[in-house]
Amino acid sequence: MHIPYPFGIGMGCYLEKWYEIKCVNTTISGKHVPFLAAIGKEVVNISLPDLLRIKNPIASKGCSSHGEESELRLNLTGTPFSVGPSNTLIAAGCDITAWLTNIEPSVVGCNSRCGKKSYTTTQSFLTLDDCIGDYGYDDMYCTETSFVDKKSCSGTGCCEAKIPDGHRQIVGVRIDNATTTGGCKVAFLTDENYLLSNGSDPQRLHSKRYATVELGFFIHISNRSFFDSLGCHNWENYTGARGNNDRRSYGIGCVCKKYSSVSSYGRCGCITGYRGNPYIPGGCKDINECLEDPSLCEDAACVNLPGEYKCLHGNHRRPVLAIGIGSSFGSLIFIAGIYWAYKFIRKQIRLNQKKKFFKRNGGLLLQQQLTSTQGNVENTRVFTSKELEKATENFSLKRILGQGGQGTVYKGMLVDGRIVAVKKSKVVDEDKLEEFINEVVILSQINHRNIVKLLGCCLETHVPVLVYEFIPNGNLFEHLRDECGDNMMATWDLRLLIAIDVAGALSYLHSSASSPIYHRDVKSTNIMLDEKYRAKVSDFGTSRSVTVDHTHLTTVVSGTAGYMDPEYFQSSQFTDKSDVYSFGVVLVELITGEKPFSFLRSQDNRTLSSYFTLAMKENKLFDIIDPRIRDGCNLNQVTAAADIARTCLNMKRKKRPSMREVSMELEKIRGSSEDMQSHEYVAGENKEDKNKRAVEVNIGESSWNDVAFTAPVSQNSVATSSSLSLSDTEPLFPHQTR
Repeated sequence: MHIPYPFGIGMGCYLEKWYEIKCVNTTISGKHVPFLAAIGKEVVNISLPDLLRIKNPIASKGCSSHGEESELRLNLTGTPFSVGPSNTLIAAGCDITAWLTNIEPSVVGCNSRCGKKSYTTTQSFLTLDDCIGDYGYDDMYCTETSFVDKKSCSGTGCCEAKIPDGHRQIVGVRIDNATTTGGCKVAFLTDENYLLSNGSDPQRLHSKRYATVELGFFIHISNRSFFDSLGCHNWENYTGARGNNDRRSYGIGCVCKKYSSVSSYGRCGCITGYRGNPYIPGGCKDINECLEDPSLCEDAACVNLPGEYKCLHGNHRRPVLAIGIGSSFGSLIFIAGIYWAYKFIRKQIRLNQKKKFFKRNGGLLLQQQLTSTQGNVENTRVFTSKELEKATENFSLKRILGQGGQGTVYKGMLVDGRIVAVKKSKVVDEDKLEEFINEVVILSQINHRNIVKLLGCCLETHVPVLVYEFIPNGNLFEHLRDECGDNMMATWDLRLLIAIDVAGALSYLHSSASSPIYHRDVKSTNIMLDEKYRAKVSDFGTSRSVTVDHTHLTTVVSGTAGYMDPEYFQSSQFTDKSDVYSFGVVLVELITGEKPFSFLRSQDNRTLSSYFTLAMKENKLFDIIDPRIRDGCNLNQVTAAADIARTCLNMKRKKRPSMREVSMELEKIRGSSEDMQSHEYVAGENKEDKNKRAVEVNIGESSWNDVAFTAPVSQNSVATSSSLSLSDTEPLFPHQTR
């Protein structure tokens, strides 16, 4: 197999660790095969400029007595690789339902049935289409005529479903657990062409053990020295040139493009008339069309030029050689001139860009407000881009703490030795910059031990960069699922203390801050734990401050599955009681250890709030307490906390307590005796409440994670949006995309 750069085998032969290929001796065939070390997958083919194909396991059910997995997940989080839309979900067998997972908000799956007849060995099932070749370098896989008179996979014996458009870093395949009949069933994600044929059944596919999946790959654009060394066109300048002649006159055979929507990655390619490896300086070589196809010019003389050719007739044949030599020499001089001119003016351009970005991003306004606001000049800094580049080693991949749909968080160290979290967003709404500056000032005034501190920002970059204090022990979600391996959540006392910390922080935001602040994204992944495992509320990317004479915000609905206030979802009006609802879900997580939304629960109880409410109604609280704390906890305290959670999850927001009341009640529970009674805010639900709960909106099954509609703005509400405003709904430290 051909392994082109940036991939390579051995130290110094690949660009970065992501592209290291290792030769592994497989136990099955006994042969050495190429493995992509970063993701631990066997590589089948690498095709420049941006594709590679890997072997991925097949999910199966009912095919053997051991070694089966009905759900598999391809996780590429944090790598420069992604699953592209050219792949397809394939399922084969009788009475099988297969799903793609981790692609929210989309829901993709398919059903395969075999009718009333029982399975026989002559039943038509899935087989690999014979048009696929050897996957050679730059080979095409199939021709359009290959599919003539072939049967498609339409639901009888097998089915297929296309993956949604876009590049994804986590895609799973799951065979529905409800499927109990029909014999052997298989499901897998693949870019190969599969069609119906006789003589090939799911058992044979199960024995194959893997299918090929096509991945896209990119190069991180923070590696500026590498991109500069290639000497390629910038995509924007290249596409802006007037006509092909203007483009080719540069004499450069490659072009590089940056993808701001793919987490600051880019890629390069050879332009028309050139062929080769764009990731090697000078790797795109001019194609001599005259030699490759002598019939191009028929009776005329064919002259090869950089990126093209010309046909000369009659008297023009004589100067052919002179034209070729002259054009090549001129191209070399031109390339050298461009390179040195670029090096000369690059520094000045960067300085001018910094000044432009600082002014455009509201730097002057921020300096003025910080100076006029007492106590903030020393506490909040306006960092320079040079300071943050040094702190993060030029935003090195090794410094990434996590990545989300709206930005990337890096771990940095300032010159004074402080460890910080640097949040670099990917999008900016210039219409909201003044609002963004105002919120930076407001958040800089927050001084609470249970709220992650905003230390400052940088406005010299294309989008504003925020600098927060660094919290070392990850988030609550990870600890509740034992993803950190420290077993710190095994005691009820610590969980109660975390609940008290979070309630106190939200109470401060709602009641004690200079202007009331609604968090709008309270969830366990946004609750960080410091070195002493004290909770700190983070990620104010969607927070909004309101004046004291306003009671709610009317805004574009955004939130996370399982945590969103149903009244907010229906009315688009967010109040402090919406934060109370979300806190109630977090409190239930602390009690039960369950996820806020899960397909493993019944359809009516997929949201944790519904699951918890039903258990409380049936007096089954003890059954749903997290087994890790059930035996050693104070049941009176847990019961009291559960009652508080139930009032927080009341369908009518007016009947929910305030965060100040919740905080006070939790403090009482902590200091209470063994025989304490339920607190004063809990009363039995009346008939109207119970009827209301029976029709609770079970949001999340269709499109919970990316709700987006604009509600009308009332006269007494504050109109806003979720565009910049500190600037996304992803966690401050998003370790893993879910």
